[in-house]
Amino acid sequence: MNPSFNKETSRREFIKTSAIIGGALAAPAILPGKLFAAENSDTLRIGLIGCGNRGTGAAEQALKADKNVVITAMGDVFSDRLEQSLQSLTKAVPGKVKVDAEHRFIGFDAYQKVIDSGVDVVLLATPPGFRPAQLKAAVAAGKHIFTEKPMAVDAPGVRSVLESVAEAKKKNLALVAGFCWRYSYGERAAYQQIHEGGIGDVTTLYGTFNVSMNSRWDKWTRANSKSDMECMMRRWYFYPGLSGDHLVEQAVHTVDKMLWAMKDVPPVKALGFGGRQVRTGAEYGVIFDHFSIVYDFANSAKGFIYCRQQDNCSGGVSDTIYGTKGICEILGGRKLQQIKGEKPWKYKGPHPDMYQVEHNELFASIRSGKPINDGVRMANSTLTAIMGRMAAYTGQSITWDEAMNSQEKLLPDVVDWDHVPPVPQVAMPGRTKFI
Repeated sequence: MNPSFNKETSRREFIKTSAIIGGALAAPAILPGKLFAAENSDTLRIGLIGCGNRGTGAAEQALKADKNVVITAMGDVFSDRLEQSLQSLTKAVPGKVKVDAEHRFIGFDAYQKVIDSGVDVVLLATPPGFRPAQLKAAVAAGKHIFTEKPMAVDAPGVRSVLESVAEAKKKNLALVAGFCWRYSYGERAAYQQIHEGGIGDVTTLYGTFNVSMNSRWDKWTRANSKSDMECMMRRWYFYPGLSGDHLVEQAVHTVDKMLWAMKDVPPVKALGFGGRQVRTGAEYGVIFDHFSIVYDFANSAKGFIYCRQQDNCSGGVSDTIYGTKGICEILGGRKLQQIKGEKPWKYKGPHPDMYQVEHNELFASIRSGKPINDGVRMANSTLTAIMGRMAAYTGQSITWDEAMNSQEKLLPDVVDWDHVPPVPQVAMPGRTKFI
């Protein structure tokens, strides 16, 4: 089924469509020990699109996930980033890097050149504002896909992603999302306990993603960039049209786990708060440095998400799910998953690298002819985070239907070195309008 978004899409219609698609897209569980795809005489060729830290990491994990796989094409808008990535991969996975000079593509159209280069699997790791178009192109070309989170930065992007998800299902293509906690053995066991009634009925969800200021891009300034556009692309994280803001780009992991606990049924509405207190300079674009979001679910459960990026503050990434018969505590960084209450439980199994597991399972599903498709839930989680940002930016209570049907488009259709996206104003709750 290919959902149509030519008319307004209600939450009820979306859930119905999601159930139909999602029922056929459930990811198979890969048991500990089955870490490699089955031996196959066919070599799978990988193309990397986006050669930053995450893209390089994803490529290394993909190359280690299967014994008969090579990387043959890479693409990025910056040649220095591509070359650094290439050197890193060559050192980390010698013998599996087969990217000749003719298959190192530079520019805003590099993604299409990688897709058209004869690869079998593409890894999408550019700034997420470009993700919907790249996902659409990869599916149209019949490629298996690993796509980093989030999958879009606005509602038009999510609607495009859902269309690509349905098309990927028709073509029997693998589509694995970079919501890595879904591939953590400890988290899988904990949420299974929740779904099987281990804490009774879920009533409240509390999640945090509180970290320091993200200084990864601070070495790039207008002074050492050739143009305003290069500076914006080098510092993409600080522009909502490219990153979606840090609630959507990073704390979306916490949002995703909240929906996981709710069996991926999206919330009814969101009320949000946020602003800029520390990261206020023009060099930090227009994104916020803190958010507090309250989500209401149809069954009267409430979800609370708190995230900030501020130095010298108490931090932590955690998830606590309250039920009528107990409490589930999940501290991923400390590898603690436990339930307190009527049915005490604690995870005592293995903790393999979840980033590696998602690629192991991706390639195993391709080899088996039963490709994983994470599409519906990845779109759910992405839009839920966008919905929270909309609420915080505008100061309004935003419903799921309003979020899904929003016409706000944060990134223009044409983005290249000659077309600089306009820099928006910092959102002002009560003044910024919902579109």
